Amino acid sequence: MTRIDLVTIFPGMFDAVLNESIVKRAQAKGKVEFKIHNLRDYTFDKHKKVDDRPFGGGAGMVMCPQPIFNCVEYIKSRLRSMKPRVILLCPQGEKLTQAVAKRLSKIKSLILICGHYEGVDERVREELVDEEVSIGDYILTGGELPAMVLIDAIVRLIPGVLGDKNSLKFESFEGNLLEHPHYTRPAEFRNMDVPKVLLSGDHNKIEAWRKKESATRTKERRPDLLKPKLRRK
Repeated sequence: MTRIDLVTIFPGMFDAVLNESIVKRAQAKGKVEFKIHNLRDYTFDKHKKVDDRPFGGGAGMVMCPQPIFNCVEYIKSRLRSMKPRVILLCPQGEKLTQAVAKRLSKIKSLILICGHYEGVDERVREELVDEEVSIGDYILTGGELPAMVLIDAIVRLIPGVLGDKNSLKFESFEGNLLEHPHYTRPAEFRNMDVPKVLLSGDHNKIEAWRKKESATRTKERRPDLLKPKLRRK
């Protein structure tokens, strides 16, 4: 079973995501377990404060190191044998791709730290975090939404979560290609017809058509996917 611990100041944001669709079914199958930790429960401040003004001045607030260190250290103390990998969700991290999701889906214990405000104290990055992940080049209010995206991307890749093991084989970004077009019934709708090859019953021709359409679509819409990628150290 995969275990994912979430460190956040907004635990309620995860209720719907963790209790719907594939993520819910994965938990029911015993494939994944989630634990949500309210960062405010780990602060020594009587007002449950988790942020403070940045040294040197500037706008916004910075998340204090003490509650994050205490929370992560507590989780690790309970999961020593699983050797959790600590991930900070932030704009400076490695961009989330299907390859990254595949790699992380093979790790049995993840601790996801959801940043907020202007970010976290740099000592958290230096001493606690194993890697940083970003879901794109834009700014969000906090790391909760990126954590949800990462969870969804990871969980569906865990063996046994999806009903049809072939579902993953033909998805977008597999083999650095976008997915081929899909059609369903009716075969004709408002004078628009489904390609005849898909109605032929010839699986070899259908497979060839799908590969061709996938390559064409990738070249037109995401040519960057066809460029050689630098290997991650």
